[in-house]
Amino acid sequence: MTQLNQLQELMRTLRFVETSNHLTELIKQAEQNDHSYTRFLLDIMQYEQKRREEKQVEKRLKWATFPDYKTLEEFDIKEQQSLSKKQLNQLGDLTWIDQLYNLVLLGPPGVGKTHLAIGLGIKAIYEGYKVIFTSMGDLVHALKTEEITRKSKTSLKRMRDADLVIIDDLMFMAMDQQEANLFFHLINDLHDQTSIVLTSNKAPKEWGELLGDPAITTAILDRIVHRVEIIHLNGDSYRMKHRKNIFGQESVTN
Repeated sequence: MTQLNQLQELMRTLRFVETSNHLTELIKQAEQNDHSYTRFLLDIMQYEQKRREEKQVEKRLKWATFPDYKTLEEFDIKEQQSLSKKQLNQLGDLTWIDQLYNLVLLGPPGVGKTHLAIGLGIKAIYEGYKVIFTSMGDLVHALKTEEITRKSKTSLKRMRDADLVIIDDLMFMAMDQQEANLFFHLINDLHDQTSIVLTSNKAPKEWGELLGDPAITTAILDRIVHRVEIIHLNGDSYRMKHRKNIFGQESVTN
């Protein structure tokens, strides 16, 4: 076994797996640039740290279960006149997560609520936060099957351990009493330990119609609006305004 192979084996034993796989390139780079031993060692450490951080981001992105990869930079602020560039930047600072603030993104379909929620979630992951995204339909299914399926149990455990939980299309579907009760207990678990982003086309005052039970509705609202920023997104549907026709061309409607 060559010295290079021995070094790679030692690195794997010490869990410097990423660096062991890239060691040949690091050595070549050091030789070409006449790096000192100290600089070479620093390069090794920095490379391993960078790759570990990248692997953690990859893992957190996978666990988040985003339906799409949409960034804040891709959010077209010109299409959403009800949100200023300054407000978008303030949301992107993510200080509200540390303060355990919740966000409620309100507006009709197609105005960018989900895009904004995903963009904030992805930014949070790159800043080191644990994020989970779920649609309301998937969440209700997971709550009802938590005790009988491993997938639901794992999903809800990650949710309860997350720094940020995004629930998309809240109130899109009516709940029965059991579902509303399960939802309340989840919100209660998250209260004061996790920030929540909710997207909905109905204002909080209308949630009681779909939750059914006035007492449960009041209890849920009490926990969500304790610290909350409600953001109204208005305007025409972006999807309808920039829809594609069957020939693959964009049809812009006024």
